[in-house]
Amino acid sequence: MKRLLISTVATLVALSGQANAQDGAIIHDAEYYILEAQNGERWAEDDTRIDAKLAALRGANAGKPPNIVYILLDDLGFGEIGSKELSVVRGYDTPAIAKLAQEGLSLQRMYTEPSCTPTRVAMMTGRHPVRTGTMEAKATISGEGLHGDEVTLAEVLKGAGYYTSHVGKWHLGDIQQAFPNEQGFMHAEFPVHQQGQLAIMHADAEVADVIRGVDPSSAAQTFTLDTTFVPNPAHMVTGVEIRDGQMYEIGLEPGETWTQDKYVEMNERYQDNALAQLRKLAAQDKPFFLNYWPLLPSTFTRSDISEFKTLNGGVWAESIVQVDEWVGEILDEIDALGLAENTIVVVMGDNGPFMEYRGLSGGDDRVYRGGKAQHLEGGVRVNAYMRWKGVTEPGSYAEDMLHVTDLFTTFARIAGAKDQIPQDRIIDGLDQSGVVLLGETHGRRDYVFVYEAAVLKSVVKNKYKMHLPAPGTNPIIAPIFDLYRDSREMRAIDSIKYGPWAGGQFVAMVKRHMANRKTYPDREAIVKVPYEGIVNLRPETQEMVEHFLKTPMK
Repeated sequence: MKRLLISTVATLVALSGQANAQDGAIIHDAEYYILEAQNGERWAEDDTRIDAKLAALRGANAGKPPNIVYILLDDLGFGEIGSKELSVVRGYDTPAIAKLAQEGLSLQRMYTEPSCTPTRVAMMTGRHPVRTGTMEAKATISGEGLHGDEVTLAEVLKGAGYYTSHVGKWHLGDIQQAFPNEQGFMHAEFPVHQQGQLAIMHADAEVADVIRGVDPSSAAQTFTLDTTFVPNPAHMVTGVEIRDGQMYEIGLEPGETWTQDKYVEMNERYQDNALAQLRKLAAQDKPFFLNYWPLLPSTFTRSDISEFKTLNGGVWAESIVQVDEWVGEILDEIDALGLAENTIVVVMGDNGPFMEYRGLSGGDDRVYRGGKAQHLEGGVRVNAYMRWKGVTEPGSYAEDMLHVTDLFTTFARIAGAKDQIPQDRIIDGLDQSGVVLLGETHGRRDYVFVYEAAVLKSVVKNKYKMHLPAPGTNPIIAPIFDLYRDSREMRAIDSIKYGPWAGGQFVAMVKRHMANRKTYPDREAIVKVPYEGIVNLRPETQEMVEHFLKTPMK
């Protein structure tokens, strides 16, 4: 096998650009080309087999590529869904997702981003969120969001003839160009913000002591000068949907207050409408992409639970059981409509558990340490299950490393839409069709860069992980962990044993990565007028926007 020795960062960065110029290929980060140089011949053989399988599958389905149903669940780390063996540890069961796992492929080493907005950006664009300028989860009005020049998976698939539909949580910004109907979705219904507004910022939650300060009547305001500092969550836009090309807010009338009951109603509406979308899409003579992102299991009050059914008893645990039933309904509908043989279904979490609420929720970091918003494995390792009947082997597992960006590129390849992927920017997502179609050991990734917002916090390579040292610190003494020997990243005494050989190697990876970010600069965050395009803004919402526009903007 040829061995490529690359001595400088500049050479590797140039290599990636030259590869693109020579063959019109997607531009990847530098680490990919190190792997390609060593594995390219084997990958080429895999590609021949993959192409033959895809052609045969299309031939068996009247030339149609597979439908894609992607269900992304909020704040569920590894071990929280789909594993019967861990049910006794959790004190609740998820039989529908476990059945999905038994019928398909379990992706055992799926990495995401540490919180919901970054993971969703990564999946939709195939790029690290830091490259897009959209990398933070925000619950209140911000005037920010995904740039219109980013190319989403919906746009890629739409360009290849797919009907694209989004139902449920979006959370990629409150400006018009960031909304799903502006980002490639032909049908869209979604809340503009997220559960920070919808499940936490209301009077029911304050009474339950889940949040404090959102209800001004809960404390004297004797010395309050700025009455706009505490936003009224009911004045923000809640849920919208597209009708005849226009965006309308639904579910909240002028002067109404947002409540936990309304949050529950919203979730039930999205479930019902996801099922309705399936039936509508099944009747069309074209492949479809249904992107269903439930807001549940994120819930924080006990007021709407009439009967607790789990041994765990946490509000989140009860909600996970409800969501599992909903996933079961989706799967049953796919089967009843006769779609299963040509439909890929993926169910996964978006990041680790919300640890700050673990007592109330019943969630915890059961396998890996850490949770939501953290670069630790518990923050970015999730369960991911894929079912493609007749293709993925029932009850199979893959330990190949995947990152959520890989879904962008993999779905595009399987859909015959790879030529729709932009070639003028770094695409972090790698084509993992080999894992799907050929099975374990056919992956193309052994590295992940883990950010917390704009800060690179750790790097994973094979089974090793470095927590980045402080600037100026000798990397030889940086925390480096063998994730098979220390999966919870806790034993510093072991870390020093890897430093002499691994410290410099990790630093070289970071230098190459940062050099490519200079060659292909990150997009600046944008600030625009929030809620533009929504035709029926309530008077209180208009007043909130007017106040926002009077404040200094970035």
